[in-house]
Amino acid sequence: MHSKFNCIIAGAAGRDFHDFQTFFRKHPEFHVCAFTATQIPYIDTRVFPQSLAGPDYESDIPIFPEEQLPELINQFEIDFVFLAYSDLAYDTVMHTASLVQSCGASFVLLGPNHFQLQSAKPVIAVTAVRTGAGKSPLTRWIASRLSELKLTPGVIRHPMPYGELEQQRCQRFATEVDLNAYDCTIEEREEYEPYLELGLPIFAGVDYELILRTAEQEADIILWDGGNNDFSFVRPDLLITVADALRPGHEVQYYPGESNLRMADVIVINKVATAESESLSQIKANIQRLNPTAVVVESNLEIVVQEPEKITNRRVLVVEDGPTLLHGGMKIGAGYCAANQFQAKQVIDPRAFAVGSIAKAYQQYPHMGPILPALGYSETQRAELSQTIQTSEADLIIDATPAGLSHVIQTTIPIVRVRYEFQQTAGTPLSDMIDEFIR
Repeated sequence: MHSKFNCIIAGAAGRDFHDFQTFFRKHPEFHVCAFTATQIPYIDTRVFPQSLAGPDYESDIPIFPEEQLPELINQFEIDFVFLAYSDLAYDTVMHTASLVQSCGASFVLLGPNHFQLQSAKPVIAVTAVRTGAGKSPLTRWIASRLSELKLTPGVIRHPMPYGELEQQRCQRFATEVDLNAYDCTIEEREEYEPYLELGLPIFAGVDYELILRTAEQEADIILWDGGNNDFSFVRPDLLITVADALRPGHEVQYYPGESNLRMADVIVINKVATAESESLSQIKANIQRLNPTAVVVESNLEIVVQEPEKITNRRVLVVEDGPTLLHGGMKIGAGYCAANQFQAKQVIDPRAFAVGSIAKAYQQYPHMGPILPALGYSETQRAELSQTIQTSEADLIIDATPAGLSHVIQTTIPIVRVRYEFQQTAGTPLSDMIDEFIR
């Protein structure tokens, strides 16, 4: 019998590291022997550094692929496996639990009381029931509203630490120079660039206690921009959860999205313009059953295109946000819709000439339509993305990534950018709710 409980944290370079620094550092009776990694490429080749792990750890903590979980449970004589990542179908969660228990260990899900931080400032958090529901356009809209009210929002983004963890302990992005200094991936730029374009800094990294305290020094109010369908790491005073009208039922089928739905003060049903009436009815029925006191509003994501006339009668390659297409499960996005709306001659299907990890993504996620996911977690992957784009011989690239491809790839093909903007269509105006919250 060991003097401590041996543990593995199963994650994806996000809440796993945060859970460690909140719950596990406060409870040294639980000793983390390893992390496992999934969803995000390449993170299983790194370690969690001892400098972040703290005085109870004499060395770095190894990170392994989640596929090795049974062997790791045996190797480290594991007592508990803690699941600490998001956007998982319920059957995936329970299959993982069954695997862990079949190896003799216990399976644990930490609740918000064990990892949420308390801010000294008011907190608005935006979460979702699924990846790609439209959190970030809504969060940016709220940030702009707060700026109109002469308040300084401290925008904190769900972690995306794909580089050296010690160097990413606490990051503040305010200019393009900051993005380059941290060698941000395409995925990171997709989340940070839009705030920089609004003239607002954004905070992220690994050590969210330090990140929160740093943001508080210059902010009147903390604004949490969630990742996937994960929890807010900061305890919210106003919790807004986004549901996706194009994926009815997902609000009660994916972890931890249903928890966000149940806890929400406000639920925004997004993308209603192209949804079936039966889909809206199903989502509203689930909300009424699980969270009848929540305020429910409806909204759309308005497609905004720079120089839309360039799309007409052209052979186009559509590039969309990677995570939304991959584990988010979406077949198409704003770029594909813009191609149809402005009558492109042809949407080129990149699956026939994709290379390297881009080609592997199509094999792993066969639901994707004739669009290119903007994957760029490493220099090699960005090169493969560039090669795939150049091979297309398209007349035009429709860039529907929030980051802007021109910042991260080299191409001779002209680019037209497509953006989403939040637009409320029904219910109590969110602007009134924000104003009332501030009062």
